[in-house]
Amino acid sequence: MPLEEPLTSLRRKGRSFQYSFRTVSLSRRPAAGANKMFLLTGSKGPQGAGHERRTIYQKIREYDLLEKKKTVTALKPGEDRAILLGLIMILSSFMMFFLLGITMVRSYSDSIWTEESSCTILNSTITAEMNCTYSCGSDCWRGSKYPCLQVFVSLNASGKVVRLSHNEETQEASSECFYVPKCRKDHVAMHTMIANITEHLKPQQQVPCYYDPEERQDTVILTRLYSQGALFHSLLWPSCMLAGGTLIILMVKLTQHLSMLCEQIGKGKS
Repeated sequence: MPLEEPLTSLRRKGRSFQYSFRTVSLSRRPAAGANKMFLLTGSKGPQGAGHERRTIYQKIREYDLLEKKKTVTALKPGEDRAILLGLIMILSSFMMFFLLGITMVRSYSDSIWTEESSCTILNSTITAEMNCTYSCGSDCWRGSKYPCLQVFVSLNASGKVVRLSHNEETQEASSECFYVPKCRKDHVAMHTMIANITEHLKPQQQVPCYYDPEERQDTVILTRLYSQGALFHSLLWPSCMLAGGTLIILMVKLTQHLSMLCEQIGKGKS
């Protein structure tokens, strides 16, 4: 009995020591976990900031690309319309050139009365009644008459006495009369028109006239059907339209080329 009491006290002390050691070890474990958590949190801090910065940069980049796509999609229909407008202007100018070529330019080039001079009026008289026809409806034609006015002049460039016609069309319609009016039913109205022309020519002594320098025609004309000034003004407008359409297409192509260059330069820098 005396020996068992010391052993029992020793066992109690050993159990209390183990219990205190376990308590200390358990109390120290959370501190180590806290340090680990602190270290992990501290290590994730800079990485999270960099990730956030990259996200903002990507958003800005996507926004820029979206804006560029919107700009490209907005410019493409405008460029197509501009090119279409330029092509329409060019085709219209070609059609106008064709129409003017078969009318004004052809008449101007076929005219043989090219030299300008002055003529002295010698006499102007009504010689005869000329027959003409006018339309009274569909497939209906009736006859009428107009007075033939003959005017003789002296060509100052050569001194010859020649007959004077109003223009090229009058010369082709009648080789004898100075002016051929439009045929009408009212015979008196045509007589009045020719009488007014006669009264206008009587006080005239010198009038400008055009003659054939090669003397293929023994007549001269008072006015040319299409003069150089009329021909120039007629060809000016289709020429401006052609130049404008070509300029529009060139400007659109230049803009497209410059945009492609800017895009290539931007890709090279990025």
